[in-house]
Amino acid sequence: MHLFAVLPMHRGRTDRSGDFRLCSSRISKDIELHSAAKMTVLSIAISFVVLTLAGGGTATAQQAAQQQQAAPATPAAAQPAQPRTEGQPAQPAPAARGETDNAPADASPLLQQAEDQLDQADGELKRLADRVGAAADDDTLLAELKVQVDELSKQIISASVATRSRLDEIKARLAELGDAPGEGQPPEAAIVTEERKRLLAERGAINALTARAENLSVEARKLANGITATRRALFSNTLLKRTEVSVAMLSEAIATTADESRALWRSVSSWLTFAWNYKRIPFLTAIFLSLCGALIFLVGGYRLFSPFILQHEEQDEPTYFRQLSLAFWSTLIPTMALIAFATSSYFFLSSFNVLRPDIAPIIAVTLGMGVAVFFVTRLASAVLSPARSSWRLVRVSDRGARMLMVPIFAMVLVNGLDYLLGSISDSLGSPVLLTVAKSFLASIIIGLILMSMAWIRPTLRQDEPFDAPGRPWPRVISVSLLLLGAGLIAIAFAGYVGLARFIATQIIVTGAILVTMYIGILTGRSVSKQGAFAETVGGRYLERRFKLEQVGLDQIGLVAGLGIYALVALFFIPLILLQWGFQIADIESWVYRFVTEIRIGTITISLVGLLAGVLFFAIGFVLTRWVQRWIDGNVMARSRVDAGVRNSIRTGIGYIGVGLAGLIGLSAAGIDLSSLALVAGALSLGVGFGLQNIVSNFVSGLILLVERPFKVGDWIVSGTTEGFVRRISVRATEIETFQHQSIMMPNSLLINASVGNWTHRNKLGRSEISVTLSYASDPRRVIDVLHEIAAAHPMVLKNPAPNVGFTAFGDERMTFELRIYVADVLTAGNVRNDIRVSIYERFRDEEIGAPFPVKVEDTTPEEATPSDIEFAAAEEEKAEIQPEESETRRRSFGTRSSSR
Repeated sequence: MHLFAVLPMHRGRTDRSGDFRLCSSRISKDIELHSAAKMTVLSIAISFVVLTLAGGGTATAQQAAQQQQAAPATPAAAQPAQPRTEGQPAQPAPAARGETDNAPADASPLLQQAEDQLDQADGELKRLADRVGAAADDDTLLAELKVQVDELSKQIISASVATRSRLDEIKARLAELGDAPGEGQPPEAAIVTEERKRLLAERGAINALTARAENLSVEARKLANGITATRRALFSNTLLKRTEVSVAMLSEAIATTADESRALWRSVSSWLTFAWNYKRIPFLTAIFLSLCGALIFLVGGYRLFSPFILQHEEQDEPTYFRQLSLAFWSTLIPTMALIAFATSSYFFLSSFNVLRPDIAPIIAVTLGMGVAVFFVTRLASAVLSPARSSWRLVRVSDRGARMLMVPIFAMVLVNGLDYLLGSISDSLGSPVLLTVAKSFLASIIIGLILMSMAWIRPTLRQDEPFDAPGRPWPRVISVSLLLLGAGLIAIAFAGYVGLARFIATQIIVTGAILVTMYIGILTGRSVSKQGAFAETVGGRYLERRFKLEQVGLDQIGLVAGLGIYALVALFFIPLILLQWGFQIADIESWVYRFVTEIRIGTITISLVGLLAGVLFFAIGFVLTRWVQRWIDGNVMARSRVDAGVRNSIRTGIGYIGVGLAGLIGLSAAGIDLSSLALVAGALSLGVGFGLQNIVSNFVSGLILLVERPFKVGDWIVSGTTEGFVRRISVRATEIETFQHQSIMMPNSLLINASVGNWTHRNKLGRSEISVTLSYASDPRRVIDVLHEIAAAHPMVLKNPAPNVGFTAFGDERMTFELRIYVADVLTAGNVRNDIRVSIYERFRDEEIGAPFPVKVEDTTPEEATPSDIEFAAAEEEKAEIQPEESETRRRSFGTRSSSR
């Protein structure tokens, strides 16, 4: 239960007899039985001929044929007696009967192997039960034994599962043989009867073995549950053990403290004298190597991670992300370096045999206490930042930050000293009363410190500066601190000193770990925000080194955020579990189960298997693409194969390779492909009952999602429907028209029909503007002016360059068409409007023929003839139709891409 006893922990691993030895091979006996089977077939044939010719046989031709068919499939262990000759009585052979009696064991080495495994498992289970009874007071050893019991239970189940395939074979063979003939039915061949008996006996032996395995598994489960209950009771008894607190007890503890101090001085001085006189070189070498290790860890850590710490500290107005990053890394990196120094120090001192058994625990707890005090103090300094208010994560005043640092440091120091003094008492063999008195005093001091923190005035309002005097805590916080401190004192005076010490430790250490986790989570959330990673040191380096764009940096930032989450979970959650009484063996067992067998009902999921499946699929996919490129570039390119044939072969290879990679990945992931066959059968049945349209749309949706002929946001045209894709589901695709009408188009229509996509690979598009002029205009001058107008517009691309076409001769007008290219086809409408206005103004200024239909002059009724009236009406009708035709041509940009 001691926090700082984790460092010198040496766990003794018990030898596990989990791998069982296999039984010896029976190759020679199998050869003899195979030869005997051949003799059986020959003797049956001779018997049939002799009995038929003599007329004394009772078997019919049909029975003889059944005997001949059954004989090759009959094992040699069930061969019948030899046919009798003249002068020899008919009697069964003793050897054959003996082999039949022992048929299950001889015919199935797998069964004998399973029996041996269960025998060894039974003995191992009894041995573990004896060890559990002897280790009822050792929580660490109990955790180790529970892991061994769980592994033994898995081995028992695997021994039973190994016989299932043989049991299925026996059931299939018995189904082929059928039931034994009843009364009044023709008798069957003796060899068939013997084989049925042998199979039934073997099936009974397998069922008995399965029952035995189930019983052993139940016993192992009961033993594991008993270990869990024992550990729970041990933990509860340790915390809830009550000690009588009185003045006499405290007086006796004070008197014992002087004796312990003298004993400690004698032990330490004698150890130092012995180490200096007799272990001087190893002692100095261990100290030198420890200092070198500390120097390497500290210098290397700051040199590697200085961009996260030093450069941030130089800024006066940092962002919130930089504040979080500095608090997290400036706490984690030095703490990890100090842990490495403490571990290497203890390792070197122990490796050179400098430590004595009574001094080793004291050194270990001292090093652990130093790490814990540094960690909590560094974390508090990073969060409160008493010297620099611009890096402070919580809004408290400067004076409040400095005042909060004092009680936090005092609490962690008192807690660490309590564990150190307790370790000294254990090493020197001091009375338990002295340890209880020290813990009692530490609990009282920590409770008083918590109560004193309630009177600090650190909070600020949003509009107050950091150098303001500060305000009291919110009532909830101040009352919680008072109740928590008073509760610790009350529990200690009630005699539950162990519970008080446990609560005090969790307040300090677990609270510090939770704060660090929260800072790490906030850091991961900040770095994964859009545009945040580009502002970091790593983001700027990657952008400069690899020329990454904003999208790539955001994706890397997302991965970095997920990595920080994983680091926080993998590092800090085990620390919290260790603080709350769990052992390392428990954590290892949980991690192993989480990785290998996640049970959801009757389904077992293995993360390792899933990762292996994904890895195999990725390897297969990469190999498929490589084979495609190699065949296309090296084989077909040299064979002058038609481009269409090359594309077909390349596509076919891709489908075959991806399909095989998918099957290999599913098999590696442990997914039973027979379940997929059941799903396919159910789907086929549903299609047969009228689900053709649903299945067609579903499959079409999958094709659209995989091939991506268009994506969300593309401008597509299909039949009379034109608009933007807003959502692609497995049944239908949502298209929003230019009138903001949402159309749900079934996916099968988009697969079977031609689909034009204006923004398939890019948004580059061409737009046409039609201009109509009278024959009085100069065509070359018109073409030059249109070129100048297009070149002057900033949104018209220079490459491809705009061009002008003289498209048609009309009855009284010429038609020109200006073709321009824009980077974003969605902006083509605004560009056309701007160019039309420019054309009108330029033609008006240069007095070029009006770019619109000529108005027909009115004539008086007396002067107008019927032909003139008809001509004027026709001209007016053309004038009305011409704008509609021009607008129709404007919307015809050209075909971009299509999808079937």
